Amino acid sequence: MAQDPADIEPKKRVEYYAVNLLARVFIGTAFAMPYRWRVPFMGKVLSRFIAPVSGYMRRAQKNLEFVLPHLPHAEHRRIAHASLDNAGRTLIENYSTKQLLARQNGAEIKGEGFDHLQQAVARGQPVVLVTGHFGNYEAVRATLVSRRFDVGGLYRDMANPYFNAHYVRTMQAFGGPVFPKGRKGTAGFVRHLKAGGQLVLLFDQHVHGAPVLDFMGKPANTAVSAAELALRYNALLIPFYGLRGADGLSFECVMEAPIEHSDPITMTQAMNDSISARIRANPEQWLWVARRWRGTV
Repeated sequence: MAQDPADIEPKKRVEYYAVNLLARVFIGTAFAMPYRWRVPFMGKVLSRFIAPVSGYMRRAQKNLEFVLPHLPHAEHRRIAHASLDNAGRTLIENYSTKQLLARQNGAEIKGEGFDHLQQAVARGQPVVLVTGHFGNYEAVRATLVSRRFDVGGLYRDMANPYFNAHYVRTMQAFGGPVFPKGRKGTAGFVRHLKAGGQLVLLFDQHVHGAPVLDFMGKPANTAVSAAELALRYNALLIPFYGLRGADGLSFECVMEAPIEHSDPITMTQAMNDSISARIRANPEQWLWVARRWRGTV
């Protein structure tokens, strides 16, 4: 459950309020524009204005230097800038619920994983759909919603309670049940899965105390919960991605073949290998500002 602002110490509460106010100004300004201008506008706002002063650009470049040391500094900077531009675009796309749903209505979903998904739904088998902060995964969820799939998700409340309030409303607006992380949310999440539903989990974040697995050639704490759920409820485990197109507005929706059931570590490593291959092919589309190698970088 999100924090009550009254429970936050006054100085931090003022900071959260100011950050949320600034965010609402930028979002409100973007919404005054047509969608085709709104999306690149937010990409520029985050990458050119917010990232340099917030430390995001510096953090993204440090991660790139750590993982891809063979690349020159100029290339690290280029990828970091493009990554933050993608993050800004993703943010406003996900707030533009109606427009994104309309654009993805009937869009093609490529890859053999989509056939497996349809077959699982037909026989009532649960499906765990796994992805990361790459491209815009909500584009794929919007496409599935337009095809009448009842796709649920699990989210983590943001530390900023003012921002969290409208952030959660945005996720709920896509359709399909969304559950807050915690005992109550997890119970609903599991009920949906056991009933033969489909659920989305993002697995490319640092999780304290989780097993250390290879991610982009470096050791990283990685939650194995998605694989554990798949094994416990005999669910398919399907990696999927929404790759941003060259025009910056369209997406290629891809579902890879299901990961074979074995054990949580092996299955999770296969998930890491899947997204690592995507990142190497399109490094500009991953969220390099994430603290994926916390404690190392």
